[in-house]
Parts: sequence; C-alpha cells; structure tokens
Amino acid sequence: MQISTNYHTHCTFCDGKSAAEEMVNAALERGFTELGFSSHSMLPFSEPGTMDEPTARAYVGEIRRLADAYADRIKIWCGIEADYLAGVTVPDRPYYASFGLDYLIGSIHYVGKVPVDHNPQLLADGIREHFGGDVGKFIRAYFAAEREMVSRYDFDIVGHPDLIRKFNQRHPYFDESAAWYREELQNTAECITASGKIVEINTGAIARGWLTEAYPSPYFLELLQSRNVPLLLSSDAHNASAIDYGFDRYASMATLDRLPTLPRPLRP
Repeated sequence: MQISTNYHTHCTFCDGKSAAEEMVNAALERGFTELGFSSHSMLPFSEPGTMDEPTARAYVGEIRRLADAYADRIKIWCGIEADYLAGVTVPDRPYYASFGLDYLIGSIHYVGKVPVDHNPQLLADGIREHFGGDVGKFIRAYFAAEREMVSRYDFDIVGHPDLIRKFNQRHPYFDESAAWYREELQNTAECITASGKIVEINTGAIARGWLTEAYPSPYFLELLQSRNVPLLLSSDAHNASAIDYGFDRYASMATLDRLPTLPRPLRP
C-alpha cells in the first residue's frame, strides 16, 4: 500500500522540534496528500512539552491558517494527542468540543504518577516509588488503564498501544515473551476489537533510536491483525526529517491509508 498521509505529527507548539509549516513542507516534499497535526493535550499540572489552554487555541488557529494557505496542495487536519489519566483528563470528544478539532488520538503517557516514556531512570524510580518496585503490577496497571480508555471514551486512534516497551530493548526491565504479559496483550486486543477503534502502527521510537520494531510489537500486531482491527501507519514525527520514517518498511502492514472518519469535527 502506498502511504501518503500521517496523522500523528508534533510541532513546536508542544515538544516537536520543527515548526508546523516546516512539517507541511516536508510532507509536500514526500508527496503527501494529507497531513494531520496532533500536538500534546493540556494537562492540569506542569509538564514540559504539553500545551496549556491558550497555547492550544493558538495551535488550532495556526493549523487552520496553514490548511487554508496550502489548500490547493495538501489537505491539513487539526487534531490533538489527548492523554488518559483516570480522574484527571480523558481523550473524549465532548471534553475537547470547544476546540473545534477534526480528530483525537488517545494515549497513555502516565500510570498514576509514573511517567511511562520520559527516560529509563524516571521510569525505574517511579515503579520503585509508586509500585513498590513491582514491574508486573505497573505494566498490568498500564494495560488496565488502556482498556478503560478504549472502552469508555470517544476518540479515533489508539496511540502507541504498548508504549511501556519504549526502553525495554536498550534497558530491559521485563520479559515480553512471558505468559502474563502476553495475556495482557490478548485482553487488550480483544478490548480494542470490541471498540471498533483504529490502532496506529507507530514508528516514532525507531526514529528516536529506542526500538528496532514499531509499536505495537510483532506479537501484539499479529493479535490485532487476526481480529481485523483497522491499522493506520504513523510516524509520531517530532521533526520534519522523520515525517515518514519507516513507512517503506511498515506500509504493507497497514490496512488504512487515511482516516476514514474525516471530516468528523468536534463541536460543542
């Protein structure tokens, strides 16, 4: 399949390194027909790389400006990568209705107070402090939260569904072939299937040098494929040079080449 779209795109409004217009021009250079922006959502606590509400509204304004400016060359969509943190924030269409977005990616970057993907030391410290050093308990909590997010809330794409793998290749902390872990993947695959949501094949951790395989892992991907879960390739690009990173390798595994629900605007 020829992939000429990407809907998981970050820019300098959050933790991206390239300005939004730089990302647009990179997409045009690669022959993209559509580009979706998905800056990190607001969190009710200080977190580098996320947007506060005024920044989020400025972000939406800039993406809409670019959509108009480049309308004759590429279709540009405005989304958000929205965090799920129980009791704090949710990736739900009504929650983001006032921003007038086109789509939502639902992702988990925190399990309670533990940051999943900041760096290996913070992850290890968090598991020790908040889970008594019990890695299995932490990972089960991650997937329980993911299943709750997927089953309860209205969003479009499940973002990097096994993000807890990010540091496991270079700094191993659990066995991905263990029966208990595979059971978590099986249960999560069933939940995603029942929800009808799209799962992204996300090459971001490969581009950043943490992994040699995309999210989801080959085993998790196989589970999703066997259940006919729709799969959409994304780069999770944080700079212009990575906007289609790994697409040549993973394009054949995607079952979608664009978001079929667009336009599906979030409105009050």
